Amino acid sequence: MIDMKSFFASVECVERNLNAMTTKLVVADVSRTEKTICLAVSPALKKLGIRNRCRLFEIPKDIDFIIAPPRMSKYIQYAAEIYGIYLKHISKDDIHVYSIDECIIDVTDYLHLYKLRAKEFAQILMDEIGKKLGLPSTVGIGSNMYLAKIALDITAKNAPDRIGWLDEEKFKRTLWNHTPITDFWGISSGTAKRLAKYGVVDMEGITKLKEDLLYDEFGINAELLIDHAWGKESCLMSDIKAYKSKAHSISASQILPFNYTFEEAKLVMTEMIQNGCYDLFRQHYVTELIHIYVGYGDDKTGDKGTVRMNVSTNLFSIIGDYVDKLFDKVVDKNKPIRRLGYDFESVMPQSEERYDLFTNLESIEKEKKMVESVLLLQHKFGKNSILKGLDLKDKATQRERNETIGGHRSGENKDA
Repeated sequence: MIDMKSFFASVECVERNLNAMTTKLVVADVSRTEKTICLAVSPALKKLGIRNRCRLFEIPKDIDFIIAPPRMSKYIQYAAEIYGIYLKHISKDDIHVYSIDECIIDVTDYLHLYKLRAKEFAQILMDEIGKKLGLPSTVGIGSNMYLAKIALDITAKNAPDRIGWLDEEKFKRTLWNHTPITDFWGISSGTAKRLAKYGVVDMEGITKLKEDLLYDEFGINAELLIDHAWGKESCLMSDIKAYKSKAHSISASQILPFNYTFEEAKLVMTEMIQNGCYDLFRQHYVTELIHIYVGYGDDKTGDKGTVRMNVSTNLFSIIGDYVDKLFDKVVDKNKPIRRLGYDFESVMPQSEERYDLFTNLESIEKEKKMVESVLLLQHKFGKNSILKGLDLKDKATQRERNETIGGHRSGENKDA
């Protein structure tokens, strides 16, 4: 398992001809005020105790550091070049992209081919990435995928060469009593609290609990906990490549730049649903089940709601009306709003589109042709080439979000 150290921050250091390991730099969009979340913190700042994903104002004022605005297009370009380096040595069938800066690689057959040990092979990849792109990387080596991940997340951090390795015996010998238990992949704070009820604070503790108790508490997920506590993992690269999800959904969320009123937030939710309908249409899907979520700005509370339509569609004229009524029903009109999200569930192929007897099918076909024209123009000239009137209103966010990637600035606009 190979991971780029503080990827976004390291790219920004390289782009400035600075040392990625010694430069104090954070990637953050200062236009979103000091409360903005830092997308990446360089290793030098982490050594000073600055946690990853902190807010900008949480960094002590006496630390001198560089603030780099996000450039998602640039990071994607670097990620593609890193993947190209892997492909020089390994087939794509043996590589799984885990995230933009992290890959799982099955090198089992290549060690014999190249007559190398796993650590030597890892060092070749790290050196090539460092020489070509200037990026520092970290590697976890394991006898299975889980141990490779744990070696990366826990063991490699303290290794001088940034390479960690584990087999089942070494895992038990060195990490069975490691705390906090949340350092281990797959164990959330919620899982840790449920284990703590039984006095379990480390992986060895899981192995000492009765399996019946674990299954009663965690259901089928107990099987994963038990295997991982022993350092076992049955999933292979071939399983990942063969996997096909049975359920499909389309979702989006955003953190608003400041607290919005009920009406202002409703405007943004309308924009989001419109854009989501375009995504459904573009991918030839329809939906019948919609979830929405609202987070309030004055505390950590929120409200959510679900509506099942009596049709299956991807058209905003229908979906938007359902969401509009749901928003009015579940959202507190007197609280400031800071977070919004939606989820189109039960997504199915467009061939399963369904309407009721009262639907004006002529109007449906007219709207479809309009959407096709809009998507064609957006594909050719960009998403902001054609907008709805609501996108031009004060407090609307879609125009700005059309120029971002994953909700972050792409870096392609002039002020980036």
